[in-house]
Amino acid sequence: MNKPKFGYGWLIKWILAAILIAAGILIKIYDVEVVYATTGIAIVIFSLLRIVPLMKTLKKEVLRTINLIEVIFDTIMGGLMIYVVFSGKSTDALWIGLYGYLIAVFFYVRGFIYFTSMYFFGEKTEPMKFWFHLVCITLGSVLAVLAIMNVNIMHTLGWIVLFIAVAGGAYLGYDGFGGYQKYRESSKALNEEKRRQEAEKQAILDKPVEQPKVEEPKEKEVPIS
Repeated sequence: MNKPKFGYGWLIKWILAAILIAAGILIKIYDVEVVYATTGIAIVIFSLLRIVPLMKTLKKEVLRTINLIEVIFDTIMGGLMIYVVFSGKSTDALWIGLYGYLIAVFFYVRGFIYFTSMYFFGEKTEPMKFWFHLVCITLGSVLAVLAIMNVNIMHTLGWIVLFIAVAGGAYLGYDGFGGYQKYRESSKALNEEKRRQEAEKQAILDKPVEQPKVEEPKEKEVPIS
């Protein structure tokens, strides 16, 4: 019988949920620097992790080229945001205003490329991706308008990031709860298997040992004369 396998992914998810929610709260408190750093790092990670899967799964060369250009542009944009934070310029009016345009372009281009790929190049999709990219292109347009109107987007994005962080933390916590349940079930199965083996072993020890039968020698009959 195979022994139950223990998985500790639930513990990592709970830790990540705590970090994510804490990061969302810090972003709301310290607005500018943390918002700049968080979005910059998130954009770089999102861009770099997409390269290999995109290049392997997109069948048309034109789509690979378009998406590669987007990835390169997003990586440069995210790197610029990170540079602004560590150079201490994130509170400058120039960079605060430019931030709104950068985020607007990021969301709008992602939605635009998705719908272009689906309509003109026949890429298949599913409802969740469709609605997500519809939100992206809508959010990009709204942020562009706010940036043109010179509205401080940092405060608004602080609330958005906090909402995403809490929602993501709640999801990770819930997912980790399911993993913890499986962990406890595996632990229970392991204990029951151990008790079963001990009971079988004890039953063998308690079983009486049959003594071999020894046949007594028969007396030799003496004939009567």
